[in-house]
Amino acid sequence: MPAKLRINKLVVIGVGLIGGSFALALKKARMVRQVIGVGRSRKNLQIALRRGVIDRAETDIARAVADADLVLIGAPVGQMPGIFARMAPVLSPATVITDAGSTKQDVIVAARRHLGACFPQFVPAHPIAGTENSGAGAAFPELFRDRNLILVPQPETRAAATRLVRAAWLACGARIVRLEAAEHDEIFGAVSHLPHVVAFALVNHLARHPDARRLLGFSGGGLRDTVRIAGSSPEMWRDICIANRAALVPLVDGYISELETARAALAAGDGDALEALFSSAQRARARWLVRGK
Repeated sequence: MPAKLRINKLVVIGVGLIGGSFALALKKARMVRQVIGVGRSRKNLQIALRRGVIDRAETDIARAVADADLVLIGAPVGQMPGIFARMAPVLSPATVITDAGSTKQDVIVAARRHLGACFPQFVPAHPIAGTENSGAGAAFPELFRDRNLILVPQPETRAAATRLVRAAWLACGARIVRLEAAEHDEIFGAVSHLPHVVAFALVNHLARHPDARRLLGFSGGGLRDTVRIAGSSPEMWRDICIANRAALVPLVDGYISELETARAALAAGDGDALEALFSSAQRARARWLVRGK
Protein backbone atom coordinates (compact mmCIF):
# COMPACT_ATOMS: atom_id res chain seq x y z
CA MET A 1 0.00 0.00 0.00
CA PRO A 2 1.52 3.33 -1.02
CA ALA A 3 2.53 5.48 1.97
CA LYS A 4 0.35 8.36 0.80
CA LEU A 5 -2.73 6.14 1.20
CA ARG A 6 -1.97 5.18 4.79
CA ILE A 7 -4.66 6.33 7.20
CA ASN A 8 -3.29 8.05 10.28
CA LYS A 9 -6.67 8.81 11.85
CA LEU A 10 -9.81 6.83 11.04
CA VAL A 11 -13.10 7.86 12.61
CA VAL A 12 -15.91 5.32 12.67
CA ILE A 13 -19.33 6.78 13.45
CA GLY A 14 -21.48 3.85 14.47
CA VAL A 15 -19.19 1.11 15.76
CA GLY A 16 -21.43 -1.84 14.93
CA LEU A 17 -20.93 -4.95 12.85
CA ILE A 18 -20.00 -3.01 9.70
CA GLY A 19 -18.07 -0.10 11.20
CA GLY A 20 -16.30 -2.31 13.70
CA SER A 21 -15.35 -4.91 11.09
CA PHE A 22 -14.02 -2.14 8.81
CA ALA A 23 -11.78 -0.89 11.62
CA LEU A 24 -10.56 -4.40 12.50
CA ALA A 25 -9.84 -5.25 8.86
CA LEU A 26 -7.80 -2.08 8.34
CA LYS A 27 -5.90 -2.69 11.56
CA LYS A 28 -5.14 -6.23 10.44
CA ALA A 29 -3.92 -4.86 7.09
CA ARG A 30 -1.74 -2.31 8.95
CA MET A 31 -3.31 0.47 6.94
CA VAL A 32 -4.48 2.57 9.89
CA ARG A 33 -2.61 4.05 12.86
CA GLN A 34 -5.46 5.20 15.12
CA VAL A 35 -9.21 4.50 15.18
CA ILE A 36 -11.67 6.80 16.95
CA GLY A 37 -15.11 5.35 17.58
CA VAL A 38 -18.22 7.51 17.89
CA GLY A 39 -21.55 6.23 19.11
CA ARG A 40 -24.62 6.81 21.23
CA SER A 41 -24.15 3.76 23.48
CA ARG A 42 -21.33 3.99 26.01
CA LYS A 43 -21.71 0.26 26.65
CA ASN A 44 -21.10 -0.56 22.99
CA LEU A 45 -18.12 1.79 22.85
CA GLN A 46 -16.65 0.11 25.93
CA ILE A 47 -17.01 -3.27 24.21
CA ALA A 48 -15.25 -1.82 21.15
CA LEU A 49 -12.40 -0.55 23.33
CA ARG A 50 -12.00 -3.85 25.18
CA ARG A 51 -11.89 -5.80 21.92
CA GLY A 52 -9.38 -3.42 20.33
CA VAL A 53 -11.82 -2.39 17.61
CA ILE A 54 -11.16 1.26 18.43
CA ASP A 55 -8.36 3.07 20.26
CA ARG A 56 -10.45 5.92 21.66
CA ALA A 57 -14.14 6.51 22.21
CA GLU A 58 -15.98 9.77 21.58
CA THR A 59 -19.61 10.82 21.84
CA ASP A 60 -19.10 14.23 20.17
CA ILE A 61 -18.97 13.95 16.38
CA ALA A 62 -17.42 17.38 15.77
CA ARG A 63 -14.60 16.75 18.22
CA ALA A 64 -13.95 13.28 16.81
CA VAL A 65 -13.69 14.18 13.11
CA ALA A 66 -11.28 17.10 13.54
CA ASP A 67 -8.17 16.40 11.44
CA ALA A 68 -9.37 12.92 10.47
CA ASP A 69 -7.98 11.33 7.31
CA LEU A 70 -11.05 9.15 6.74
CA VAL A 71 -14.51 9.08 8.31
CA LEU A 72 -16.75 6.04 7.88
CA ILE A 73 -20.40 6.54 8.79
CA GLY A 74 -21.77 3.15 9.82
CA ALA A 75 -24.89 4.51 11.52
CA PRO A 76 -28.47 3.81 10.28
CA VAL A 77 -29.29 5.85 7.18
CA GLY A 78 -31.97 7.81 9.01
CA GLN A 79 -29.28 9.34 11.22
CA MET A 80 -27.03 10.44 8.39
CA PRO A 81 -28.51 13.91 7.68
CA GLY A 82 -27.88 14.92 11.29
CA ILE A 83 -24.38 13.41 11.26
CA PHE A 84 -23.46 15.28 8.06
CA ALA A 85 -24.78 18.52 9.53
CA ARG A 86 -22.77 18.15 12.75
CA MET A 87 -19.49 17.31 11.05
CA ALA A 88 -19.61 19.82 8.17
CA PRO A 89 -18.47 22.95 10.08
CA VAL A 90 -15.29 21.31 11.39
CA LEU A 91 -14.18 19.12 8.48
CA SER A 92 -10.67 19.60 7.19
CA PRO A 93 -10.39 19.98 3.40
CA ALA A 94 -8.17 16.88 3.50
CA THR A 95 -10.74 14.66 5.28
CA VAL A 96 -12.45 12.02 3.17
CA ILE A 97 -15.95 10.90 4.19
CA THR A 98 -17.66 7.68 3.19
CA ASP A 99 -20.62 5.65 4.37
CA ALA A 100 -21.85 2.08 4.52
CA GLY A 101 -25.55 2.77 4.04
CA SER A 102 -27.83 0.23 2.35
CA THR A 103 -29.57 2.98 0.39
CA LYS A 104 -27.78 5.52 -1.72
CA GLN A 105 -30.12 8.10 -3.29
CA ASP A 106 -31.32 9.47 0.06
CA VAL A 107 -27.82 9.47 1.56
CA ILE A 108 -26.40 11.37 -1.42
CA VAL A 109 -29.18 13.97 -1.23
CA ALA A 110 -28.53 14.45 2.50
CA ALA A 111 -24.76 14.69 2.00
CA ARG A 112 -25.08 17.22 -0.81
CA ARG A 113 -27.41 19.33 1.32
CA HIS A 114 -25.57 19.24 4.65
CA LEU A 115 -21.92 18.89 3.65
CA GLY A 116 -22.10 21.84 1.29
CA ALA A 117 -18.62 22.76 0.05
CA CYS A 118 -17.27 19.51 1.56
CA PHE A 119 -19.52 17.33 -0.61
CA PRO A 120 -16.70 16.53 -3.11
CA GLN A 121 -14.88 14.86 -0.18
CA PHE A 122 -17.74 12.34 0.20
CA VAL A 123 -17.60 8.92 -1.47
CA PRO A 124 -20.93 7.01 -1.18
CA ALA A 125 -20.42 3.28 -0.65
CA HIS A 126 -22.19 0.11 0.45
CA PRO A 127 -20.48 -3.12 1.56
CA ILE A 128 -22.56 -6.17 0.64
CA ALA A 129 -21.79 -8.12 3.77
CA GLY A 130 -23.34 -8.71 7.14
CA THR A 131 -24.81 -11.16 9.59
CA GLU A 132 -27.95 -11.15 11.70
CA ASN A 133 -25.85 -9.93 14.65
CA SER A 134 -25.14 -6.32 15.53
CA GLY A 135 -22.92 -4.17 17.73
CA ALA A 136 -19.18 -4.00 18.28
CA GLY A 137 -19.20 -7.47 19.81
CA ALA A 138 -20.24 -8.94 16.46
CA ALA A 139 -17.43 -7.31 14.43
CA PHE A 140 -14.70 -9.42 12.85
CA PRO A 141 -11.97 -8.51 10.32
CA GLU A 142 -12.87 -11.09 7.65
CA LEU A 143 -16.45 -9.89 7.18
CA PHE A 144 -15.76 -8.20 3.83
CA ARG A 145 -13.35 -10.73 2.33
CA ASP A 146 -14.44 -11.64 -1.23
CA ARG A 147 -17.65 -9.61 -0.82
CA ASN A 148 -18.80 -6.87 -3.17
CA LEU A 149 -18.32 -3.26 -2.18
CA ILE A 150 -20.49 -0.85 -4.15
CA LEU A 151 -18.98 2.55 -4.89
CA VAL A 152 -21.27 5.35 -6.08
CA PRO A 153 -18.99 8.38 -6.61
CA GLN A 154 -20.75 11.48 -7.87
CA PRO A 155 -19.63 13.88 -10.63
CA GLU A 156 -18.30 16.25 -7.97
CA THR A 157 -16.43 13.57 -6.02
CA ARG A 158 -12.68 14.14 -5.90
CA ALA A 159 -10.69 11.41 -7.61
CA ALA A 160 -8.25 11.30 -4.69
CA ALA A 161 -11.12 10.69 -2.27
CA THR A 162 -12.40 7.81 -4.36
CA ARG A 163 -8.90 6.33 -4.55
CA LEU A 164 -8.52 6.37 -0.77
CA VAL A 165 -11.91 4.76 -0.13
CA ARG A 166 -11.27 2.17 -2.83
CA ALA A 167 -7.86 1.35 -1.35
CA ALA A 168 -9.34 0.98 2.14
CA TRP A 169 -11.99 -1.48 1.00
CA LEU A 170 -9.50 -3.43 -1.08
CA ALA A 171 -7.37 -3.73 2.06
CA CYS A 172 -10.45 -5.23 3.75
CA GLY A 173 -10.54 -7.91 1.04
CA ALA A 174 -13.59 -6.57 -0.79
CA ARG A 175 -14.29 -6.60 -4.54
CA ILE A 176 -15.09 -3.13 -5.93
CA VAL A 177 -18.16 -2.59 -8.11
CA ARG A 178 -19.48 0.76 -9.34
CA LEU A 179 -23.20 1.47 -9.70
CA GLU A 180 -25.43 4.49 -10.16
CA ALA A 181 -27.46 5.39 -7.06
CA ALA A 182 -30.90 4.65 -8.54
CA GLU A 183 -29.70 1.33 -9.95
CA HIS A 184 -28.22 0.41 -6.57
CA ASP A 185 -31.46 1.12 -4.71
CA GLU A 186 -33.57 -0.83 -7.19
CA ILE A 187 -31.28 -3.88 -7.06
CA PHE A 188 -30.92 -4.02 -3.30
CA GLY A 189 -34.59 -3.29 -2.76
CA ALA A 190 -35.22 -6.62 -4.47
CA VAL A 191 -32.40 -8.81 -3.17
CA SER A 192 -31.92 -7.40 0.34
CA HIS A 193 -34.66 -5.08 1.54
CA LEU A 194 -37.62 -7.22 0.39
CA PRO A 195 -36.23 -10.43 2.01
CA HIS A 196 -35.87 -8.58 5.32
CA VAL A 197 -39.48 -7.35 5.16
CA VAL A 198 -40.62 -10.91 4.38
CA ALA A 199 -38.58 -12.41 7.25
CA PHE A 200 -39.83 -9.88 9.81
CA ALA A 201 -43.44 -10.33 8.63
CA LEU A 202 -43.25 -14.13 8.75
CA VAL A 203 -41.90 -14.15 12.32
CA ASN A 204 -44.62 -11.72 13.41
CA HIS A 205 -47.30 -13.85 11.75
CA LEU A 206 -46.17 -17.03 13.52
CA ALA A 207 -45.56 -15.28 16.85
CA ARG A 208 -49.17 -14.06 16.87
CA HIS A 209 -50.53 -17.60 16.59
CA PRO A 210 -52.68 -18.44 19.67
CA ASP A 211 -50.33 -21.29 20.54
CA ALA A 212 -47.11 -19.68 19.28
CA ARG A 213 -44.85 -21.13 21.98
CA ARG A 214 -45.83 -24.72 21.18
CA LEU A 215 -45.89 -24.05 17.44
CA LEU A 216 -42.42 -22.52 17.30
CA GLY A 217 -41.08 -25.16 19.66
CA PHE A 218 -41.40 -27.65 16.80
CA SER A 219 -39.62 -25.44 14.26
CA GLY A 220 -36.59 -26.83 12.48
CA GLY A 221 -33.87 -25.69 10.13
CA GLY A 222 -36.29 -24.63 7.41
CA LEU A 223 -37.87 -21.89 9.49
CA ARG A 224 -34.58 -20.84 11.07
CA ASP A 225 -32.92 -20.53 7.65
CA THR A 226 -35.87 -18.54 6.29
CA VAL A 227 -36.06 -16.03 9.13
CA ARG A 228 -32.40 -15.75 10.16
CA ILE A 229 -32.21 -12.13 9.01
CA ALA A 230 -35.18 -11.20 11.23
CA GLY A 231 -32.56 -11.05 13.99
CA SER A 232 -31.12 -7.90 12.38
CA SER A 233 -31.40 -4.42 13.89
CA PRO A 234 -35.02 -3.16 13.68
CA GLU A 235 -33.87 0.48 13.77
CA MET A 236 -31.47 0.00 10.89
CA TRP A 237 -34.01 -1.84 8.76
CA ARG A 238 -36.78 0.64 9.55
CA ASP A 239 -34.59 3.42 8.16
CA ILE A 240 -33.54 1.41 5.10
CA CYS A 241 -37.11 0.44 4.20
CA ILE A 242 -38.49 3.96 4.63
CA ALA A 243 -35.62 5.44 2.62
CA ASN A 244 -36.14 2.98 -0.25
CA ARG A 245 -39.93 2.74 -0.10
CA ALA A 246 -40.41 3.96 -3.68
CA ALA A 247 -38.64 0.83 -4.91
CA LEU A 248 -39.78 -1.45 -2.09
CA VAL A 249 -43.56 -0.99 -2.21
CA PRO A 250 -43.92 -2.36 -5.79
CA LEU A 251 -41.65 -5.26 -4.83
CA VAL A 252 -43.85 -6.08 -1.83
CA ASP A 253 -46.88 -5.91 -4.14
CA GLY A 254 -45.24 -8.36 -6.52
CA TYR A 255 -44.46 -10.76 -3.67
CA ILE A 256 -48.05 -10.56 -2.44
CA SER A 257 -49.17 -11.46 -5.96
CA GLU A 258 -46.93 -14.57 -5.88
CA LEU A 259 -48.45 -15.57 -2.53
CA GLU A 260 -51.95 -15.07 -3.92
CA THR A 261 -51.10 -17.36 -6.85
CA ALA A 262 -49.91 -20.02 -4.42
CA ARG A 263 -53.00 -19.54 -2.25
CA ALA A 264 -55.33 -19.95 -5.24
CA ALA A 265 -53.62 -23.22 -6.21
CA LEU A 266 -53.88 -24.49 -2.62
CA ALA A 267 -57.53 -23.50 -2.26
CA ALA A 268 -58.39 -25.24 -5.55
CA GLY A 269 -56.36 -28.33 -4.67
CA ASP A 270 -54.48 -27.78 -7.91
CA GLY A 271 -51.35 -29.85 -7.41
CA ASP A 272 -50.11 -29.31 -10.95
CA ALA A 273 -50.21 -25.52 -10.59
CA LEU A 274 -48.49 -25.71 -7.21
CA GLU A 275 -45.76 -28.03 -8.51
CA ALA A 276 -45.21 -25.74 -11.50
CA LEU A 277 -44.80 -22.79 -9.12
CA PHE A 278 -42.34 -24.68 -6.94
CA SER A 279 -40.40 -26.07 -9.91
CA SER A 280 -40.00 -22.63 -11.44
CA ALA A 281 -38.60 -21.34 -8.15
CA GLN A 282 -36.28 -24.32 -7.79
CA ARG A 283 -34.83 -23.79 -11.27
CA ALA A 284 -34.36 -20.08 -10.66
CA ARG A 285 -32.60 -20.74 -7.35
CA ALA A 286 -30.28 -23.28 -8.95
CA ARG A 287 -29.47 -20.92 -11.81
CA TRP A 288 -28.96 -17.67 -9.93
CA LEU A 289 -28.36 -18.34 -6.24
CA VAL A 290 -26.44 -21.60 -5.92
CA ARG A 291 -23.90 -21.48 -8.73
CA GLY A 292 -23.13 -17.82 -8.03
CA LYS A 293 -21.81 -18.53 -4.52
